[in-house]
Amino acid sequence: MKNLFFRKNFLFVIAVMVALFLVVQIYSQFNRAKQSIKIGVLHSLSGTMAVSEVPLVDALRLAVEEANQSGGVNGAPIEMIVTDCRSDATYCAQQAEKLITQDGVQALFGCWTSTCRKAVKAVVEKHHHLLFYPVQYEGFEHSPDIIYTGAAPNQQLVPMVTWALQQRGKRAYLVGSDYVFPRTANQITKKLLVALGGQLVAERYVPLGEQNLGAIVHEIKTQHPDFVLNTLNGDSNRHFFRVLRQAGIRSEDIPVFSTSIAEIELKTMGPEMMVGHYAAWNYFQSVQSKENRDFIERFRHRFGQERVLDDPMEAAYIGVRLWVNALRQAETLDMAVVKTFVSQQTLNAPDGIVAVDSDTGHLWKQARIGRARTDGQFDIVWHSEGSIMPAPFPFFMPHSEQTAMVRGVP
Repeated sequence: MKNLFFRKNFLFVIAVMVALFLVVQIYSQFNRAKQSIKIGVLHSLSGTMAVSEVPLVDALRLAVEEANQSGGVNGAPIEMIVTDCRSDATYCAQQAEKLITQDGVQALFGCWTSTCRKAVKAVVEKHHHLLFYPVQYEGFEHSPDIIYTGAAPNQQLVPMVTWALQQRGKRAYLVGSDYVFPRTANQITKKLLVALGGQLVAERYVPLGEQNLGAIVHEIKTQHPDFVLNTLNGDSNRHFFRVLRQAGIRSEDIPVFSTSIAEIELKTMGPEMMVGHYAAWNYFQSVQSKENRDFIERFRHRFGQERVLDDPMEAAYIGVRLWVNALRQAETLDMAVVKTFVSQQTLNAPDGIVAVDSDTGHLWKQARIGRARTDGQFDIVWHSEGSIMPAPFPFFMPHSEQTAMVRGVP
């Protein structure tokens, strides 16, 4: 009887231990399923770039919320950690370091200026991490740790300059902010002018945030080019178009083609400032497709009916979509595996079918040119027939010049 008693108690204890073990396992799995996956957002919420960058945070938030509503990443919710880069590239790189090493984010989404991207690029590559960069840029770059969801030069700058030369005349005036993107973009433009029979009237640069554009506008009025190629960035654009208007320079006489003005900037500075002038992007809010109409409706339902969307916002949004799809397929957070799946992604985006080019980390995208309207939207006056293969290293520039560009030599 005694042996039977001990054996029953022993079996009971074993059963309890097994039950407890199973409870702990289920609880642990439940916790792991509910543990959030963090991403870092690096955008300027203050300073000269805030006007352009603040709306991108909302676009990212919409993508994250939609992903979480559809189950997150295999049951795990996504958590955004938003950092103000303060329009300061050095500070932004410091925050990228913190997000990676202290906050444990699985990916970074952000930057606007090329100066900022290059500063953060060094941090991302040091840690073999992952950055999604949402803005058109000057090219001459490739990184195994960056997905470029904005346009390469052949998907924005080259079509715009080519169309301007065909439609508006051969004499071009170049004005830009004094940093990497405008100077490099204008090196490409000058090559195109030579190749296509154009003429450079003048090439001028001002510091980021510059407000005094009177001398440049006076020169434009005096020289009377056929068109102006504008690579100014940030709130300098507001001052530039205000002075153009005051000087009586009309879009019918001297049209301005801009690389960094979209619907957000039009709304901020007043659409009347830029009516009739041009911009080149991959996405305009006026794109006519069901995917885009649904995108606009979802965004406005979340953030307000008065809100507008633009190309960098859409590029930020699809960056999250591409990353989430890759993680869901990879079923792991292992960075090397995730990058492999990211490089295989295709998406029916609001701007059309996009696909990650596995060789360059850039997207196949459609190019568009728009003319600004009085309501702050753009009439699309030209678009490519389909998605254009990204060419971050322009084929028409000699290898020696490409090497110089990569090294930062103007």
